Amino acid sequence: MKTRSRVLLRLNAGALIALCFVVTTFAQQAVAPSFQETLKNAESASAKKDWKPATAYWASVVAENPVSARYWEQFAQSLYQNKDYKQAIPAYQKALELGAGFPSNQAYNIACCYALLGDRESALKWLEKAFEIGFRDLELAQKDTDLQSLHADARYLKLVGLDDVSKMTREQGWRYDLALLDREVNRKGFAYGVFRTTTKTEFHDAVTKLSARVEKLTDPQMVIEIMKLMRSLGDGHTGLLLPPQQPDYALALPLQFYLFKEGMFVIAADSKYKDLLGAQVLQLGGHTVDEILKSLDHVISRDNEMWPSQLAPYHMRSLPLLGALGLVSDIRKAELSVRDANGSERKVTVEADSTHPNSAIWNDFPADWTTFAQTLPGSLPLYLKNAKTTYWFEYLPDSKVVYFQYNRVLNDPKEPLAAFTERLFKFINEHDVEKLVIDMRWNNGGNTFLSQPLLYSLIKSDKINQKGRLFVIIGRRTFSAAQNTTTFFERHTKAIFVGEPTGSRPNFIGEETPFVLPYSKVMVNISDLYWQSSWPMDYRTWIAPQLYTPPTFAAYRANRDPAMEAVLGYKQ
Repeated sequence: MKTRSRVLLRLNAGALIALCFVVTTFAQQAVAPSFQETLKNAESASAKKDWKPATAYWASVVAENPVSARYWEQFAQSLYQNKDYKQAIPAYQKALELGAGFPSNQAYNIACCYALLGDRESALKWLEKAFEIGFRDLELAQKDTDLQSLHADARYLKLVGLDDVSKMTREQGWRYDLALLDREVNRKGFAYGVFRTTTKTEFHDAVTKLSARVEKLTDPQMVIEIMKLMRSLGDGHTGLLLPPQQPDYALALPLQFYLFKEGMFVIAADSKYKDLLGAQVLQLGGHTVDEILKSLDHVISRDNEMWPSQLAPYHMRSLPLLGALGLVSDIRKAELSVRDANGSERKVTVEADSTHPNSAIWNDFPADWTTFAQTLPGSLPLYLKNAKTTYWFEYLPDSKVVYFQYNRVLNDPKEPLAAFTERLFKFINEHDVEKLVIDMRWNNGGNTFLSQPLLYSLIKSDKINQKGRLFVIIGRRTFSAAQNTTTFFERHTKAIFVGEPTGSRPNFIGEETPFVLPYSKVMVNISDLYWQSSWPMDYRTWIAPQLYTPPTFAAYRANRDPAMEAVLGYKQ
């Protein structure tokens, strides 16, 4: 079901009279002895997608309580699902007036209703209004069958960025993409009072200057310039998500690098390069690692200065990206200078392939790759044991510690997070547990709202929510919804933080509703929500650990985890 989610628009008298008539009519049909029972019936019918009775119940609900934005939105939804688009329009207008959800969503829903009724002019008017006030999902507007009646209209095509780019020259195509990007940043990137490190005018001027240089730049260089533009907006979610979907752009070295305190090392590799595992990278393409990191710094969007240390090792895999930056001359192979695990230095040529394109997900190694940790004697430390699982826990009886690795703020299809949380705390309450360790160093986010049961369980746990009993391991990859969750833990529990600083801020601009630039096929994202999970006066660049244990190659090579060692050694 499409989401039909505060600009104050007043209903005209005719619309209000018609809406009151509908509400009264439906209310008379719904028989409910009490408001609470009617509301329960309405929510139940909507959950079952039984829309006819749902509409009658919601009509009674808004008749008895006409001041709730959520109730009006639900009423409008039920009317829409019943294909009663004419009556859904004033209901959506009332929901918009009362501030239900995103105001742009309500305006968009009204546009869809008018389109389905065949009123193209009213549909375009409301669609334009939705875009004016920050409608987020450009791809939905492009593909939504509700708007089918508008698809041949040139005004619609221009509004949603569907002009025919196939007939444009290269220069025209790139300029079309840049103009669309400029418009989207202008209307969406600055929506809802979002603070930026650059202004609308400054961004527009930068786009104008780039547009004038299109003929002088190659396509890869244009991609680089777009990355720089997005970086200038000053948040870690806004940026280029995927390069053009052409074969060459998928070329990447079949190696995974990681930046430790001592330098850049190979921590995973395709089988044909197993001999490079554990090697320190000294140069790539004749450039030192420091030179490469400085060059990549110009194209990596971030909330703080920890995030580039997370992304740069992944971007080092992408030879097309390095080529566009002038760091390599051949996008199909690169010469690496390395210091082997045994201390000897040598040069090796590594060929790129398109089997495993560049990814910024640290544990997203192909199943057939080998990690350096797997080649070491002894068992893997807990933090490397099961990093691809969404969440899991293990009891350490000798230390009476429950170790809980929380890798994504998402529901595992086999066990939703709320159910997992219930099982976790049942175990804690029924066993001799002195400490709970929540390891979030690999958690790059998901859905913030899913963490609430975990937060509430921690808050009410007298057994665990005490200083010296609750520990949270954080790191450079703790980002987005994981950052919000960490911030909530800091505000509402007595957790002690261990590891290195988080990859985002306690208050940050986030969200992903990406879209593809039509000509270049570059996928970009423009963040539009200010997550203020901490106090309004919190201007910190990250959440810092009380027990600082930055990743070192020496510890990694020895199968040690300094973060867990700090937890186990902590004494009140």
